[in-house]
Amino acid sequence: MSTLYVTHPSALEHATPPGHPERPARMQAVERALEDERFSALVRSHAPKSDPSVAELVHPAAFVAELVEASPKEGLLQIDSDTLMSPGSLNTCLHAIGGSVHAVDAVMKGECANAFVAMRPPGHHAEISRAMGFCLFNHAAIAVRHAQKNLGAARVALVDWDVHHGNGSQDIFWADKDVMYASTHQMPLFPGSGSPSERGDHDTIVNVPLRAFDDGAVFREAFEKRILPRLDAFKPDLIVISAGFDAHKLDPLANVQLDEADFGWATRRLMELADRHAGGRIVSILEGGYSLDGLARSVAAHMDALMGR
Repeated sequence: MSTLYVTHPSALEHATPPGHPERPARMQAVERALEDERFSALVRSHAPKSDPSVAELVHPAAFVAELVEASPKEGLLQIDSDTLMSPGSLNTCLHAIGGSVHAVDAVMKGECANAFVAMRPPGHHAEISRAMGFCLFNHAAIAVRHAQKNLGAARVALVDWDVHHGNGSQDIFWADKDVMYASTHQMPLFPGSGSPSERGDHDTIVNVPLRAFDDGAVFREAFEKRILPRLDAFKPDLIVISAGFDAHKLDPLANVQLDEADFGWATRRLMELADRHAGGRIVSILEGGYSLDGLARSVAAHMDALMGR
């Protein structure tokens, strides 16, 4: 079974000001990494463009309409100190949503073993009715809801190893007994959420904070002892990964000291769990990662693992 790689040229259309870490060059770094000959077996697909209504799987219609109507014709619209829209942002986001849904369709229907969606901006900070933290819509959450509502997934695990806590994903799934949200993240750090005491209405939120300068050994122990056992007991039908690579030691926005081998290891451990419970079904969706070198190396290690190497 093959690994599907989903992206789209529109990922370059979300413009940000000079010096902003969430920049189009991130996608160019990913593309260069995956040009290597060892990735020639990837099944490559352009992300289709979704209708804005698809975002209503997790966001209220009024919120979706507000962002659509706010899309600027020129210049930049500042939503908060970190988050903005350019004339190309809405198109980028609709392809990101469409790509995430397309990947879930392909994996759930058995057309590929697993998939990686490389689009931007990230999404896991986008709450039910609030864009923030570089994020406009929550693409990973939309993918999860699509699997539940349209493809019959009974239990879905959303595993988030971005160095920043996915407050938006936690917000969306707080009261859902059929979604387990599990996160490792640096704490204290933006956005300030992610304490172990934040467990959700049905004890399906699993937060495992890391400290500044924790290394791969600490991350792996946290994953082995606190994340994987909870996922194993949950027995998901599908695993969605919020694959942020900003816990890499080269990243400028945090202080966790992982390297690319740690992301490859975590991918393989989730694949083992998916093989036990979910028919191997994994959909990975890019979140953060702001060192271009660290991002490229981490994506390559992640894809090596998804492809079975």
